Amino acid sequence: MSAVSQQLVILPVVLPLAAGGLMLLLDERRHRLKGGISLAAALFLLFLAAVLTVHAGESPAFVYRLGDWPAPFGIVLVADRLSALMVLLAAMLGAAALLFSLARWHRGGPHFHSLVQFLLAGLNGTFLTGDLFNLFVFFELLLAASYGLALHGSGNLRVRASLHYIVINLAASLLFLVGVSLMYGIGGTLNMADLAEELPRIAAEDRALLEIGAATLGIAFLVKAGMWPLGFWLPATYAAAAAPAAALFSILGKVGVYGVVRVWFIVFGGEPGAEFLAYGGMATLAFGVIGMLASQNLGRIASFSLLASSGVLLGAIGLGGVMASAAAIYYLVASTLGIAALFMLVELVQRSREPGADLLALTAEAFGLAGEDDEPAEQPGVAIPATMAMLGFAFACAALLVAGLPPMPGFVGKFAILAALLQGEAAPASVWAFFALLLGSGLAALIALARAGIRVFWSEGRSVPRVRVIEMVPVGALLAACLGLTIAAGPAMRYIENAAHGLHSPESYIHEVLRGP
Repeated sequence: MSAVSQQLVILPVVLPLAAGGLMLLLDERRHRLKGGISLAAALFLLFLAAVLTVHAGESPAFVYRLGDWPAPFGIVLVADRLSALMVLLAAMLGAAALLFSLARWHRGGPHFHSLVQFLLAGLNGTFLTGDLFNLFVFFELLLAASYGLALHGSGNLRVRASLHYIVINLAASLLFLVGVSLMYGIGGTLNMADLAEELPRIAAEDRALLEIGAATLGIAFLVKAGMWPLGFWLPATYAAAAAPAAALFSILGKVGVYGVVRVWFIVFGGEPGAEFLAYGGMATLAFGVIGMLASQNLGRIASFSLLASSGVLLGAIGLGGVMASAAAIYYLVASTLGIAALFMLVELVQRSREPGADLLALTAEAFGLAGEDDEPAEQPGVAIPATMAMLGFAFACAALLVAGLPPMPGFVGKFAILAALLQGEAAPASVWAFFALLLGSGLAALIALARAGIRVFWSEGRSVPRVRVIEMVPVGALLAACLGLTIAAGPAMRYIENAAHGLHSPESYIHEVLRGP
């Protein structure tokens, strides 16, 4: 492994930490300077993540040992195909959200850019760390940053929903710490690769306590993933958040799924708890479908679609083998990009509300009927030509992706999941139940989003929203990346299949961490 490849592993953590710390030293009124530094750091992070993803395809895992201390005594960061792909996904969302925020949202509260950079550092560290303690540290870093972003822009509804979000996630952090402590007390190590080798040597009477610790840790991750009934807090929080914050939050649920499968496969070999994941995923998918059909607010529809996507991932991974996991990872990337674009579009299309909408919303809030937080009164930018046509086309693309219809990659991902499950060895009753839910979720998403789209684009009395080019570019870039996933589905699936093989057969990962050069 070359020295350049080693440095690539730690740079996605160090770069946003340094950029966020630097901007804390600058005067808060220097919005343009801070915006330029933050966007430049995000674009450089995107470049680094792309290079790291390419390098990860050439080796089972790249390991960076801080201070050159060998595992399990030292801290290790590990980049395999899956973790590198997740870092690339986080970098894409970070760059898009920051570019979108430069229109107005970065001036809506203090330290916005530093919070985004710290969130990216926490995300990248969570994906790259090789031990459970640092997984907890990076998890807390991204949560602390997400608290500030959830509150960004103020407003009664936003503050109320954010306080619920903070309390729930603080409780999940306590469970995380308890679970990690139990696993360390029994296993004597927190390095995941070392814990996997120690597991067969643990006495039978102590094994149950270790599994209780792992289950407690899993609950903490599943709270973040939004698995039913642990995800009741998510729709209100994400719908109330500012548009760039909500777009970034679309990957936070996937952090929970990633944490579950990473620990589950490396330490326990993916054996115990598969049925729990499968049925929990199906329950989450059903809950998301019902929520989409019951919601009239576009932000809540997008939030429930995020829950439904988590249910698809958990169900597919719990029911299937390597090919189902590969299809689920492909769907994870596609759905995250599409839902992030949808969260940004929600704000843009809602600017076309009739002038009295804000007064009606205020009256509804006074009577406890408010459905979302009012946006700032400022209408940025000028009405660019064919604004409604552009917004309508982008909204249609996002709706097709969420519904899983061609030509968007959501269709490819769902089709690949169904094909893998039908050829697998899972119980037929479970597979057919998941099959029906997956098809039903697509129909429900299409109905919910078509109904909302008709109300926004075809209703009488709407006005043409004032949209800036800087706001349309990140939305178009995310949707273009989704279309690119469809066009390059073959090479993308081959890369992801190799990532899934490494996930299901972690022997190479364990060897590189413990005995690699």
